[in-house]
Amino acid sequence: MVTVRPARREDVEAIASLLGELDQFYGASQLEPLAERIAGTESALFTVPPAASALLAWTGSSLSGLATYSFLWPAAGVTRSLYLKELYVAAANRRDGVGTRLMNEILGVARAHNCSRAEWTTETENVAAQEFYSTFDASLQDGKVLFRVAL
Repeated sequence: MVTVRPARREDVEAIASLLGELDQFYGASQLEPLAERIAGTESALFTVPPAASALLAWTGSSLSGLATYSFLWPAAGVTRSLYLKELYVAAANRRDGVGTRLMNEILGVARAHNCSRAEWTTETENVAAQEFYSTFDASLQDGKVLFRVAL
């Protein structure tokens, strides 16, 4: 059974470990030490103000997935939007409904905060993610170009 709930401070080590798997999924050949990932996770989620929020999916006592998000303003007019930065399901838990549970919870958070929309991106090569997201009546957006400055 999958349980989804907001991240808690006592989850930091489990989150940092799962983020290591996520980095490997995206092709990292070397991971920063776990202690650095723990410190970065704690700083991002549990300082004031936090850089992001996270929902965690647990299968029993194992962290099986996470969804990290922030609110953006303004969206349409003076409304806000929820930006899903990362949705990741542990390799061992894919095809178990974890991603669907996390997405439904994220959309519920957006509705509860009166967001006019929820938005996210995916890698152009990640066809599986694009197919998954299309099941939520999400529309692919044209007319936007992603810019990035490495700091």
